[in-house]
Amino acid sequence: MAFAVETSGLTKTFGDANRGVKALDGVSLSVGEGEFFGLLGPNGAGKTTLIRILTTLIRPTSGTARVMGIDVAEDRAGVRERIGVVPQATTSDLDLTGIENMDIYGRFYSISAKERRERIDYLLEIVGLKERGRDLVATYSGGMRRRLEVARALMHRPALLILDEPTLGLDPQSRLVVWDLLTKFRESYRLTILLTTHYMAEAEALCERIAIIDYGKIVAIDTIDGLKKGVPEKDVVTVWFKGLAVDAAAKEIGGLKFVRSAVGEANGLRVAVDDGPYAIPLIMERLKDEGAEVTRVFLKELTLEDVFIHHTGRPIREEEAKGFSYFIGAGMPRRFGR
Repeated sequence: MAFAVETSGLTKTFGDANRGVKALDGVSLSVGEGEFFGLLGPNGAGKTTLIRILTTLIRPTSGTARVMGIDVAEDRAGVRERIGVVPQATTSDLDLTGIENMDIYGRFYSISAKERRERIDYLLEIVGLKERGRDLVATYSGGMRRRLEVARALMHRPALLILDEPTLGLDPQSRLVVWDLLTKFRESYRLTILLTTHYMAEAEALCERIAIIDYGKIVAIDTIDGLKKGVPEKDVVTVWFKGLAVDAAAKEIGGLKFVRSAVGEANGLRVAVDDGPYAIPLIMERLKDEGAEVTRVFLKELTLEDVFIHHTGRPIREEEAKGFSYFIGAGMPRRFGR
């Protein structure tokens, strides 16, 4: 399998090598060509530091990183030709029109005038901004600016699109529009997409595989289903009933082959299972066979948030995200404050 991104033992220390802040600590991962890969973690976990290394803005302290087979430390220009980047901070020029922003970006890559015009028309059409292309970006909403920046990052037909918190601060509707665009672009261009986010719903909606990063280390990496299978808690079905003793019901339900545990609660059972929707009708049927009348059922399915808590010991809070310039600094790991 060909890899779009490969890192091995990647570390980054800011400051003195012995007493400095270690933002990345031996990160090793691979992203296959054509994959939609997510990097999930709280603010200060090392996500943006990793992105800044992959985009050649900073050099690693040790270890190696390759993008489309090119070492990021040895051939920075070669890497930059093959990647498109949508940074966390908004970087479009508000005093220029959408077309002018796109055109300048195309000039950076020495794209001919004719091809620039064709690419700009095509991309603005795709992101729904063709009618606003001649308007100043200062008149755009936050969601429109984000769509413009996604289009701009694709001007030179990159093989890898890197997005650092691309929907940070957007309203839910704008966020969904950006998700839809990313899915369409990936299908149309056979792009590899590397996404960093702290939004669980975003990671679940878009990514095929996810790496969870915490304190500069990869603590888990797998498909979403694979990550969920590695968590012992699983889905939880709580069922309330009458006409049968709780202890008797717990013993009966606990004996079903798909049940991991059945614990009695006030007038009900808390049943841990692998597949809640599959288990509910079978649990209800068994209770009915035993003479019980089910009065209420509640299902709590295992979420990516549960997976994250399992590996890190805490949830991600949206308010952790702070606006800072992608180009100025990636910030300090949370253990040192930020």
